[in-house]
Amino acid sequence: MPELNFFVTCPKGLEYLLEDELQTFGMEPVQNAPAGVWANGTLEAGYRACLWSRLANRVILHLADVDATSADNLLGGVTDLPWEDHVPVTGSLRVNFVGQNDEIRNTQFGAQRVKDGIVDRLRTASGQRPSVDAKDPDVTVSARLHRGKLSVGIDLSGDSLHKRGYRTEKGAAPLKENLAAALLLRAGWPDIARSGGDFLDPMCGSGTLVIEAAMMAMDLAPGRKRERWGFTRWLGHDAELWLGLRQEAERRAHEGRQAVVQQQIQFFGSDQDPKVIATARNNVQRAGLGEQITLERRDISALAAESENKVPGLALVNPPYGERLSELKELGALYRSLGEAVKGALPGWRLGVFTGAPEYGKSLGLRSYKQYKLYNGKIPAQLLLFTVDEASARTSRAPDVPGQLTPRITNEERADMLRNRLKKNLKTIGQWARKQDIGCYRLYDADMPEFALAIDVYEGRVHVQEYMAPKSVDEGSARERLAEAMAVIPDALGIDSSDMVCKQRQRQTGLNQYEKQEASGEFFTVHEHGCAFRVNLKDYLDTGLFLDHRPVRHWIQRHAAGKRFLNLFCYTGAATVHAAAGGASRSLSLDMSKTYVKWAQDNLALNGADLTHHRVEQADCLQWLAEKPGSDQRFDLIFMDPPTFSNSARMAGVLDIQKDHARLISQAMQRLTSEGLLIFSNNFRRFKLDDSVEADYAVLEVSKDTLDKDFQRNARIHRCWHIQHKI
Repeated sequence: MPELNFFVTCPKGLEYLLEDELQTFGMEPVQNAPAGVWANGTLEAGYRACLWSRLANRVILHLADVDATSADNLLGGVTDLPWEDHVPVTGSLRVNFVGQNDEIRNTQFGAQRVKDGIVDRLRTASGQRPSVDAKDPDVTVSARLHRGKLSVGIDLSGDSLHKRGYRTEKGAAPLKENLAAALLLRAGWPDIARSGGDFLDPMCGSGTLVIEAAMMAMDLAPGRKRERWGFTRWLGHDAELWLGLRQEAERRAHEGRQAVVQQQIQFFGSDQDPKVIATARNNVQRAGLGEQITLERRDISALAAESENKVPGLALVNPPYGERLSELKELGALYRSLGEAVKGALPGWRLGVFTGAPEYGKSLGLRSYKQYKLYNGKIPAQLLLFTVDEASARTSRAPDVPGQLTPRITNEERADMLRNRLKKNLKTIGQWARKQDIGCYRLYDADMPEFALAIDVYEGRVHVQEYMAPKSVDEGSARERLAEAMAVIPDALGIDSSDMVCKQRQRQTGLNQYEKQEASGEFFTVHEHGCAFRVNLKDYLDTGLFLDHRPVRHWIQRHAAGKRFLNLFCYTGAATVHAAAGGASRSLSLDMSKTYVKWAQDNLALNGADLTHHRVEQADCLQWLAEKPGSDQRFDLIFMDPPTFSNSARMAGVLDIQKDHARLISQAMQRLTSEGLLIFSNNFRRFKLDDSVEADYAVLEVSKDTLDKDFQRNARIHRCWHIQHKI
């Protein structure tokens, strides 16, 4: 069988794992590239990669590199290739083109030139030629442009290989299947499974990790259930060879299932959310693993060992994480609960935690013995590995006491840079704020990498928040720079140091960040677009006023006249104050916190609102929305800004905004009048609006219009949409 050249693509960061995997299929890796591996091998090896790769996205049979320094050279080079060996004259094709250069500046033009070259080669005297089919072509041609060369090949995969076929329901998917497989490999799951260990995902979501773990342990080919491949109608396809490989996969699947039964290996998944457990069960059934995988609704604190007298197993988890300061404390508690649960229930086991915020790992109370840098999509993340035993226990150290950092300047030149920047911003942003009748604004937001701070002005007082320093900055240097900033800020802004509050990260304890500093009770009044608000800079994780949502509140004020207004997850009721000031006929504001309900009532009273028409009630918004709306629960204008994540004990369930937003929006829309408007916002930086929302409603993203001058340096501070019923 002749030797062929392949380019096998994968998610960024998995290249070395993929290189090892390809060798097991009979391929010889030649060179790693970003998000892929070049390898030589037979057609059989290429078929095995398609059927068996747990890591690859696509397997591309490389045909040639052609000169692409100009569009004409590209066309000629493509035309010279023997397409009659690959594409039926009466068939169809699709071109996937990536890359650009000075001559070929967009992929659509590049794909068109490649298609033209193929068609020119194959067009018969009678005019017959292949057609273009973007959805179900006979052959998909891969064209990758890089540095004046175009790599041309046949995509043998069809759809991306990460699509195993078991996950078809709409909804948030925390991990792609091939990334889940990579985490299992990095965590050493194959060896643990061979020794008879069990698998557990205590935050299983849609079940991807536990399904991939079971498939790996049972030797089930990832592509075993796929019916359509990129090579099915390719002229070079060897149907007999492929049939033999499929039969081999079925034999191995039968033997693998028997081996797991004999070893009594068990696979468990649990989650607090009954809806995601239902989704996971459907995925497990589609994967054909309903008899092997056990799923149940369970809180982390109720974690228990499922089996006794067995070798240690693997617990692998991909926890959520919050964005706002007020969510970090809850999320820190979640990580601590996870650590306590595994230490109590799974002694001797291995624990893997895949997180986009690896500093949270310290809250588990275990010392990680290995860390792998990976990517979840484009987001940098880490897989932290732990052994659950006493030797790995992390000794807790007392946190720094906030406020005891002595202001001092050790580098005059660096301090002058910060001082000059603050004075410049005060002149420009401060002048703008005064003209806009704005008393509170963000003056500085990590403008300079040396000082990773957010500095907010509250009518003569200053609120400073310290961002986590990058790993390249050691703790001593970070504290030195913070002390320097504490010395510079009062001088640059012309305030007394007693009017500055600094909320300092507790670096030693990882997640115990922005803890409540004191019960000062120091509330004072600030103003915004004619409205007054009580704020507290010291006692709470946030101040009582989210400054980034100021334009949203002002919009509500200007459009609320005569409308019935609903404020969900209302916090301290600032949006309701603006609605009442704008002439809303009545309003209802809901929040789960007694503190915030009282705070919101005080804000409304401060602005002279009639509390009989503008009610604030303590309620779990998740539970309230799930109930059937009453006749008096129809609103013309709704504002919903949920937290990114919450698992408060006062809630009926867990809130994960990426997973749950489509349901929340649908429930809120049931309470919206036919011509009403829902303003939906959140500050999860990786948020993606579910396709079903745009399918069901009229949706307009207005994020850019909701950023005032002081937040335009941080365009990702929040996302915002206007949502209405379709007419």
